[in-house]
Amino acid sequence: MAPFPGSGLAKGLAVTLRTMTRKTVTEQYPDVQPDLPPRTRGVIGLFEENCTVCMLCARECPDWCIYIDSHKETVPPAAPGGRERSRNVLDRFAIDFSLCMYCGICIEVCPFDALFWSPEFEYAETDIRELTHERDKLREWMWTVPAPPALDPAAEEPKEIAAARKTAEKLAAAQDRPDERQGEQP
Repeated sequence: MAPFPGSGLAKGLAVTLRTMTRKTVTEQYPDVQPDLPPRTRGVIGLFEENCTVCMLCARECPDWCIYIDSHKETVPPAAPGGRERSRNVLDRFAIDFSLCMYCGICIEVCPFDALFWSPEFEYAETDIRELTHERDKLREWMWTVPAPPALDPAAEEPKEIAAARKTAEKLAAAQDRPDERQGEQP
């Protein structure tokens, strides 16, 4: 059956009329903050206490937008007769968001959980040179990072927690046994 002439025009006008009668869904952004999905990629927050200056994030970044400076510091021995140790101290941690492509590789490769996605997205600047944010600003964004989602109740317990639980149960059982034996003996 061949379509009659003008049927395409009629279908197009029908779609236009349906759309015109619907209520618009306009976000009033500056006045009303948008509801962001839980895993929104806004900016990268730095939890400085966890950073060991291993430089993995800077080495793996495809854009080379992470700048890290550090120095070595000697730590006195923990016990008498021990040896002194050296550790890296973070001097500078900066991310140039004018270069960053928000791939998240730096967050994935960080073995010490020092970098996190923050849903913060209002950090526009009038000068591109001001888009390099230092560790103080990155630390401020860390406090906007949402808590991780709860584990699925049907999920398998993590191996680390299971091992810790078994150890705690063994210690509790070992502490209960001597008390029972002492109570039995006159």
